[in-house]
Amino acid sequence: MFAIAPIALCFIVAEAAVPKPLRVAWPQVLAALLCFIGYRFYVKRVERRPVSELAATGAPGELGLGLAAGTALCLLTLFPLLAIGAYRIDGLNAWTAVLRSAPEMVLVSVFEEVLVRGILYRIAEQAWGSRKALLGSVAFFVLAHLPGGQINLIGIAATAAAAVGFAASMMLTRRLWLPIGIHFAWNFLFDGVFSVPVSGHAAKGWIDVSMQGPTWLTGGPYGVEASVMTLLVWALASAAFMHLASKRGRYPLSGARQPSPN
Repeated sequence: MFAIAPIALCFIVAEAAVPKPLRVAWPQVLAALLCFIGYRFYVKRVERRPVSELAATGAPGELGLGLAAGTALCLLTLFPLLAIGAYRIDGLNAWTAVLRSAPEMVLVSVFEEVLVRGILYRIAEQAWGSRKALLGSVAFFVLAHLPGGQINLIGIAATAAAAVGFAASMMLTRRLWLPIGIHFAWNFLFDGVFSVPVSGHAAKGWIDVSMQGPTWLTGGPYGVEASVMTLLVWALASAAFMHLASKRGRYPLSGARQPSPN
């Protein structure tokens, strides 16, 4: 509630008080900021502890590392599809498409990571331990993406693999900056740069890309997240993140033993 209500209130007020031509970019960025503020308020006033998962310490480096990792995952998924002709570059659209996509993807990455990893996973881990928390957060993340439209079994599996990767990346530092960076880079590059649908949402980015080939390879109307290439890339990345988390003694944990951030 503390993370969701400020976002809803921001858009309600903006729509009621600000003309549509002036509601460009800033409502999404403001909503993301209010999501952070609402979450910090909840942790400090209700849980009565420092908000270590949003600590400024290490934030620039972890966010930058997340952006780099998300970019690498995107390119490792896209380039093979371009090489075999499943995706084809047809031209360029207006570069302003990048500016339209970025604020929306800031909000999406912040909100989903705060809700799924910051709240659901963290609280479930404290109560039941890492394994049950991971299963629960993955199931929630997959179910939340089912209404996206025309998802197939490969898309469900790829979404589950990504959910494991996001959770494992949070385990590494016990902060949210790393998964937020990964999440933003993945969504933004496909949506705002390469014009590839993400989770069933039509994209109109800077580089005009068309899809050709079977749905299991291109992802079809659902987009790249229903492609077998995405499943492969995220499965390998998630396994690597989980290995690092296990090596650092951060997975699995019982509900009674919670590590502090690095």
